Formats: sequence, structure tokens, C-alpha cells
Amino acid sequence: MAYLMILPPILLALLAAAIPSNRLRPWLIPLTAALHLGLTLYALAHPELSATSAWLVLDPAARLVLLVISVLFLCCSVYAVGYLKHRQERPNRVFVSCLIGFLGLVSLVAWSHHLGLMWVAIEGTTLITAPLIYFNNNRRSIEATWKFLLVGSVGIALALLGTFFLAYSSLERGLGATLLFEDLLKAAPGLSRPWLKASFILLLVGYGTKMGLAPMHTWKPDAYGEAPGVVGAVFAGGVTSCAFLAFLRIYQVCSAAGETAFITRLLLFMGLFSMAVAGLFMIGQRDFKRMLAYSSVEHMGILILGLGLGGPALFGTMLHVVTNGMTKGVLFLSAGNIHRAFASKSTDQVRGSMRRIPLSSALFLAGFLAITGSPPFGPFISEFAILNGAFDSGHYLAAALFLGFLLVVFLGMGKTVLKVVQGRPPQDVQASPYKEGFLTLAPIFALLGLVLLLGLWIPEPLSRLVREAAAFVGGAS
Repeated sequence: MAYLMILPPILLALLAAAIPSNRLRPWLIPLTAALHLGLTLYALAHPELSATSAWLVLDPAARLVLLVISVLFLCCSVYAVGYLKHRQERPNRVFVSCLIGFLGLVSLVAWSHHLGLMWVAIEGTTLITAPLIYFNNNRRSIEATWKFLLVGSVGIALALLGTFFLAYSSLERGLGATLLFEDLLKAAPGLSRPWLKASFILLLVGYGTKMGLAPMHTWKPDAYGEAPGVVGAVFAGGVTSCAFLAFLRIYQVCSAAGETAFITRLLLFMGLFSMAVAGLFMIGQRDFKRMLAYSSVEHMGILILGLGLGGPALFGTMLHVVTNGMTKGVLFLSAGNIHRAFASKSTDQVRGSMRRIPLSSALFLAGFLAITGSPPFGPFISEFAILNGAFDSGHYLAAALFLGFLLVVFLGMGKTVLKVVQGRPPQDVQASPYKEGFLTLAPIFALLGLVLLLGLWIPEPLSRLVREAAAFVGGAS
């Protein structure tokens, strides 16, 4: 089953590179996405197919992440077709091929139970997404691409070193070097503590860089700001979820080794620090796409905070993977429409968007309310569950800081969003010929519908999937 989900996107990416027509090539993206989602749902419905080999296993946490990415990618794929119709001045061969190939690599990340193979797959996502950032082919986009590659390469190199340290923590105790996840979990109580702790720190920094945790987030504002909106959605809901899944592996090994107190302190600090940095940089932010990058920094902090709280907060943490991914799709895709309509990302030129493109602007405003934890949207439920977990576990200071930073983010983000949607368009800014269309609106409505649904009612199959993921991460059988 693993090969059916990993290989077809790679083969279809090669087919996309061979197709000569810029007009027909983009339709391969939704075709690949629909096939992948169908296979994902089939795999979820047949748990007996979740183990292809010792190296390729789809565990409960991976099933949840793979489902989120597959649904988000399908919506983004439909949007991408509409987006590329408006970008006929740019060849899309590399863009389409890399976007399709990315789906195969994230599938490999989800299936990998060998931490070395997982590292290779995550490094592959770094390389294959770099050309997507460069799509606009200007000075700022190439600068953002190089920053993404350089900072990401440092982070992924530290993650490789941490992976080696993890293997050595087993070898140093005479248990034999291994990077198979199940073997590490079984051997966890006997692992060398100094090497295990060093591995955890390196992997927190390494995969934290890929997630965009502060202070390793420096690539994110440039990459998200200069990439097309559809690429930002794939990054914020897909790439970050894969990095979080990779980090869950070392978290589980350390928890099984009895190092919960050590990792909790680090995770609580990193989570709250990321939220604080995001809130600080959102205040007075005039570039609304960079604002969304800092929103991603904030929500990666929320995931790490929920992980640090552990126990009761894990359900909310795993649910937040879902709600954050879907909501980020709403925000980045609607922001992409606004950007195209005004040919600018600055609130100095982008004002009164509700008058120029009312549907995209309404979706952007709704996405803002959702991502800041306002009811009745999904992130409110997941963040409230994390907050309850903080109180239940006795972390009252963390809960207070969590609420305080959420307020700061709401005020800072709200100021920028309201500048964009309210008022009248500046008279000295020439209107773009861009018009809202079905392909660039329907996917956003679909994602917003899912976000609203999750705030009102969580379907039992999804609720069960989240509970199983939380129990798996928490070490329950």
C-alpha cells in the first residue's frame, strides 16, 4: 500500500515534465491529488494494510497527518489550476512537476518508520519545494529561495546529527545501533541518557527549523511572503505537519525513556517563545503575507506547547494539526487572490479589498477569525482543548501566558486584516485585471466549510482518528 501512495505522484511528476502544453499540464495536479486522497481513505479504512515492511508503517499519528495533507492538497490542486490560468506569462513545467512530486515525498515521510529514511524524505521536500518559492522569478523571490535553502539546510543537518546521536545512544549501551522506530521505543529505557538528551535538543532545533519555530523561523517570512499563495498553503499545512510528525518520533522515544520532565521544560519554553515572537512581529505588520508567516510561527508554537503539556492536552494538539492545516489553506489561498487583485502585499496599497474582490476578502476575514481561535471555528475547539490540558496538568502560568499571547496575536493580526478589507481602494493604485473565478474560490469555500464543521461537530471517524493519534503519541496501547 505504501508504494501505491509514494510512487504514483513521482511518476506523474515525471509525466508532467514531459507534457509540452502549459495549458493542459496543470490538470495533472488535481488528478494526482484525487488519486492520493482515494488511496489515503482506503488505507485508513483498512488498518491491516498499514505495515508494508519494518521501514514503512502507517501508525495512528501518521494516518492523521497524511489525511490532513491529502485533503489540503486536493483543495490546493484545484486552486492551482485556476491560479496558473492567470499566470500564462510564466512557464509552469517546473512548478507543476515539483508540486506533484512533493505529494509523493510527504507520503514517504508519513510512512517512514526508519528515522534515517524519514530524514531523507524531509530533505527531499526541502529540495523539491525550493523551485516553488522561486516561481515569480524576481530578485525578492530568489533571495527568499536561497534563505529557505540555507537556513533549512543548516536545520536539516542538525537533525541528521541528532539522528546519529539517537542511534549512538543505543550503541553506547551495547544494545546495537538502530534507527527503526519500534526498536528505539523498546530499547528506550536502556538508552544512554546524555546522548539521548543531546539528540532531542538537536532534533528539536533541526526539525523545529523546518517547522518554523522561533528563533529558527527566519526563512519563513521571506519564503511565505514571496511564494504564490497556493505554495504558502502547502508549506503552512503540509511541510510543517511533516516536520512535526518527524519530531513526534524523538518525543515518543524520550517519553518512553522516562525523560518527560526534561523534554517538558524545553517544549513549554519553545512553544511559548514562538508565540511571543510571532505576536511581537505581527504588531504593526504591513505585509499581509508575511503576517501569515508569523501566524504559522505562532501555531507551530501552539503545537509544541500542547506536546509539552502532554497527557490531557494531546487530543487538542493532534486536533490542532487538522484545524490549523485547513485554516491556513483558507488564509493563504484568499490572500493569494487579494495579492493578484492589487499586485501588492502591503497595506499601503492594499485597502478596501472587500469592494474589489468581495468573496475572497470575506473568506480572508473569516480565516482570520478562525485562526485566532474565535468560535465557532475548528481552531477554537483545538486551542480550548489545549488550554484545558494546561489547567488539568497544573501548568497555570503556561495557560495564562498562552491566553495572553493569543490576545496579542489577535490584536496585531486584526489590525492588518482590517486595513486590507475595510475602506476604499486607493485611487493612485491601478486596478488589476484579475477577477475571482470558480477554480480560485470553490477550494477556499470547501476548506472554510471544513473548518466551520470542525468547530460545530467533529465526525466520529475523525474524532476516533484524533483520539488514536493522541493515545499513540502519549504512549497508550
